[in-house]
Amino acid sequence: MTERIDGRRIALLVENDFDDREVSGLRRRLEALGAIVVVVGPSAGARYHGRLREEVVRADVAAGAVRARDFDAVVVPGGWAPDRMRLRHSMVDLVREMAGAGKPVAALSHGPQLCISANIVRGRTITCWPSIAIDVKNAGGLYVDRPVVEDGNVITSRKGDDLEPFCDALAGALLRAPMPASRR
Repeated sequence: MTERIDGRRIALLVENDFDDREVSGLRRRLEALGAIVVVVGPSAGARYHGRLREEVVRADVAAGAVRARDFDAVVVPGGWAPDRMRLRHSMVDLVREMAGAGKPVAALSHGPQLCISANIVRGRTITCWPSIAIDVKNAGGLYVDRPVVEDGNVITSRKGDDLEPFCDALAGALLRAPMPASRR
């Protein structure tokens, strides 16, 4: 069992066609560990549908209304949503800002597509869904096929089946980072 991450604020990025199991599993697991999961989408209050139409989530806040200082980590789930997210400048900017601030950027499955657009892949070891491995390589990253990879503050995973080690790695990264004084 992973240690608790009580009070840590995590931005969970969503857009239509996210991976249903990844979003629901990530949210459930992170909240069970005590994290405050904030669903961030292109528009506050909008509803976003999973690729399989099994899950619908409502965005708590719009990506353009938040900054890295508002969160301890950002998570980019997979599915087809990351390809849509990379067209949203506010989502790309948030990921870039989080990475630049040294905060954990965690991307699962196709999530590294957004990391590529945020220009944070070059020189890093990354894992992802196999079909985007070439995109990682073309962006200057080193692709490896492992359940989870941590390279500095960037955490990546291949697929929903790797959710448990992915969440464990994210929780570990959050435990290593200092909790902001305003939330202690």
